[in-house]
Amino acid sequence: MSKTIRTFIAIEIPGNIISKIRELQEGIKKYSFKIRWVRPENIHLTLKFLGDIEAVNIDEIAEAISKTVTGYTSISLKAKGIGVFPGIKRPRVLWVGLTGQSESLVRLQKTLDENLQTLGFPGEKRPFRGHLTMGRIKANIDVKKFGDALMAFRSFETETFTAGQLVLYKSELKPSGAVYTKLADASLG
Repeated sequence: MSKTIRTFIAIEIPGNIISKIRELQEGIKKYSFKIRWVRPENIHLTLKFLGDIEAVNIDEIAEAISKTVTGYTSISLKAKGIGVFPGIKRPRVLWVGLTGQSESLVRLQKTLDENLQTLGFPGEKRPFRGHLTMGRIKANIDVKKFGDALMAFRSFETETFTAGQLVLYKSELKPSGAVYTKLADASLG
């Protein structure tokens, strides 16, 4: 019986941007909502969640990632604004938005998706919306108060950063939170 590994492909976020997001999290924490916060060092830009894969497939996934970055240059982005999925009436995921060369990011994600489909991974059904998950809302929340918090931080913005690498991560769910380990990566030109 082969071992499966829970995996996803993402772009690592530079430390200076993570620090700004940590400050944002601290600001929102003052409102005392029941939110399970993503540890700042775990915040990343997910391009594709693969789920459980066979360890033997890591090499071919790494190859698909390398093939994906061919012809792409690094992408200039900034974290800007905050919001929730699916919507304010039933918020489940609190995120920071992204702005900058978003068309390039969407194209990159589509290329990755297509390259992974040839390996048997299903294509994404929903249109890709680049975002950084900050927290997950587990309980019912005072929507009015939450809306006020979102308004208070809506002008959040970081300096520009470069998305220069796709990383295949292993995700281990532990009681203390998820632990991510790099399995493979490829740099954008």
